[in-house]
Amino acid sequence: QVQLVESGGGLVQAGQSLRLSCVASGFDFSRQVMYWYRQVPGKGRERVALISNGGGEDKDYATSVSGRFTISRDNAKNTVYLQMNSLKPEDTADYYCATTVSGTESWGQGTQVTVSS
Repeated sequence: QVQLVESGGGLVQAGQSLRLSCVASGFDFSRQVMYWYRQVPGKGRERVALISNGGGEDKDYATSVSGRFTISRDNAKNTVYLQMNSLKPEDTADYYCATTVSGTESWGQGTQVTVSS
């Protein structure tokens, strides 16, 4: 079955960087669009970034992270990354990777990012 496992979260100070990873299994990774979302407890989920299938030439970012975050993928490793630079306290959230395979959404368990001021 589809599995997505995120890692790389942690506690950092404002202005620092983190790189999140999401290792996928159970499906043909290279054929799927991949997403990163984030959610603050008690608030709605926000789509942070997406990357197209194949070589990942097409990417899209939320306005709130554009210019600071970069999504990428390594199909040989079945992994999607989220490089987060110039982190701000408002980036504090649980971060999830996601995809839709055969019409079914799948989510990882999430990784927590906390940015202190």
